[in-house]
Amino acid sequence: MIFRSHMDAALAQAQAAADRGEVPVGAVVVDPAGRVVASAGNRTRELCDPTAHAEILALRAACAAAGSERLPGHALWVTLEPCPMCAAAISAARIATLYYGAADPRMGGVAHGARVFDHPQCHHRPVVYDGIAAGAAADLLRGFFLLRR
Repeated sequence: MIFRSHMDAALAQAQAAADRGEVPVGAVVVDPAGRVVASAGNRTRELCDPTAHAEILALRAACAAAGSERLPGHALWVTLEPCPMCAAAISAARIATLYYGAADPRMGGVAHGARVFDHPQCHHRPVVYDGIAAGAAADLLRGFFLLRR
């Protein structure tokens, strides 16, 4: 299989979230063959659900499609460093590889803050690649919040 970035698809989901008035974060789940099996953007406001982060929604859809609570061999592409809740869900789903864009020093749970995958209690640690299209992801977030201040 030839490596292919799916960050553009995640950025499209983030833009769609922004267009809905949600914080612009997008996520895409890719199966071991490189096919996109689920994608989502934040929907916390729309669904009145604090857990409706892009990663959680994409993982739920991918698990439903797979008929399993685990996604071994799958990759998750997300525009922003996952928060601790999402990092724990990524671990529980047994995601093999996590690719993310912008760092989140305030609320991140991978390289910042809780550093969920570094805890001895973490049962599964994905391979992590950060900084993928970080500028585009950060610009989308900055622009969104600039309009609201």
